Amino acid sequence: MQRITISLDDELLATVDQLCTRRGYTSRSEALRDLIRDSSMHKAAETDSKGECFAALSYVYDHETRDLARRLTETQHHHHDLSVSTLHVHISHQDCLEVAILKGPIDIVRAVADGVTTQRGVRFGHVHIVPIEPGGHHSHSHGHDDVPGKTEPKS
Repeated sequence: MQRITISLDDELLATVDQLCTRRGYTSRSEALRDLIRDSSMHKAAETDSKGECFAALSYVYDHETRDLARRLTETQHHHHDLSVSTLHVHISHQDCLEVAILKGPIDIVRAVADGVTTQRGVRFGHVHIVPIEPGGHHSHSHGHDDVPGKTEPKS
C-alpha cells in the first residue's frame, strides 16, 4: 500500500469528515478509498457497454396509470433472461415500489432500465450498475470460493 499526501480546503475536508461520521468510516483514508472505488466502478460501467454487470433497478410507479402495470410486467417477461429477482412493495393505495435485480450485458441492462424508468406513470427510477468480471478473484472469503459461475465486481 502506498501513502500519499493530499491538500483539501477546509470546506471539502469538512465534507469528508461528515461523510466519515455519517457512514461510520474509521478513517479519512478508508472514506477516500471507498469514494475512489465507487468512482472507478461507475466509470467502468459508462465505458464498458459490452461487459457484464449486476444491476439494481428501483422505481416508483402509479399502478392506476392506464396499462402501466401490464407494460412493466411485459417488459420483465420479455427480458426474463436478465432477471435475478424482483421485489414489489405497495407504498400507498396508488403507488408501488419495485426493485429488480438484473444480470447481463451492461448495454442491454441499461436499455431495459431506461425503458422502464421513462414510462408514463413511473415517478422515480434509478439503476445502479455494478460491472463484473466472470470468475474474478478477491482477497477475502465469503465462503463461496467453489461456487460455479461465480462473478466478482471489477476493481
